[in-house]
Amino acid sequence: MEQSQGLLWAHRLDGKGGAIKVDSLDSSDGVLWSHWDRRHEETREWIWEDSGLPPLICEAILEEESRPRCLVQEGGLFAILRGVNLNPGADPEDMISIRLWIDSNQIITLRGPRIMAAQAISKSLLNGTGPHNIGEFLGELITCLIEKMGPVLDDLNDQVDALEERVVESQTSELRGKLGHLRRMAISVRRYLAPQREVLSRIQSERIEWISDIHRGRIREASERLTRYIEDLDAIRERAAVTQEELAGLLSEQMNSRMYLLSLVAGIFLPLGLLTGLLGINVGGIPGTENDLAFAIVCGLLFFSAVGGAWILHRLRFF
Repeated sequence: MEQSQGLLWAHRLDGKGGAIKVDSLDSSDGVLWSHWDRRHEETREWIWEDSGLPPLICEAILEEESRPRCLVQEGGLFAILRGVNLNPGADPEDMISIRLWIDSNQIITLRGPRIMAAQAISKSLLNGTGPHNIGEFLGELITCLIEKMGPVLDDLNDQVDALEERVVESQTSELRGKLGHLRRMAISVRRYLAPQREVLSRIQSERIEWISDIHRGRIREASERLTRYIEDLDAIRERAAVTQEELAGLLSEQMNSRMYLLSLVAGIFLPLGLLTGLLGINVGGIPGTENDLAFAIVCGLLFFSAVGGAWILHRLRFF
């Protein structure tokens, strides 16, 4: 058939770790890996009309929004896996999906935004250092997807460490927003990793002839690493929450201290306000109106009243 514009590449595995690029999508002569852009209309046409996949798989593999899942049907494995978004200008926590169908003689993968794991495997195949068979391909893809999550989670940990130090050194309200952003990132990533762990467990338990015990062991190792990443995300989320609560407590303590100080100042100057209010009323009989020293005397009385009020509050252990 004529090559579809939605086809990104087609490799025929040679069984020795290498592959050659081909134009034909005939899977009768060796294992064929075709990689497609899911967003292209011709990809949808090929999946429905020429791929030969069961209708249920065609519908699932083209779904717009989906969480990690897997399904075994007619000797083949359908799976949706997620990886971090490492494309330039993208947020790594925006998990992007790769959808795949694998049977005994073909591999079909679909992606939306470019996914680096597929790029890496394609490069290794063309260099002659890639997977030798279908089971090894699946293990390599899963391992590569999970390995690329490591630096992203390490960066999240570093950010939490830095914010914890900043909370100790300076309590500012802007840190609350950054901590909240970190918590949302951890929750967003974990939302896809948790079901992906179940997918890997399901793949290990399925008795598929082209997945050997060696391949299952590699997938199991990747699953254990994924479990550790999920535990790290839980720790990041909890640490961010604790740090956010600590910051809120420190800010509240600062606010209470300032309000207490204002209350003390108000307590000292309250009698002064009463006296000046009495002397300021516009009625006859106010003493000192004819005395040139009256203003100085009143100021002195106000000063000593303030000092006396402060001394009384100190004696009462208000400060």
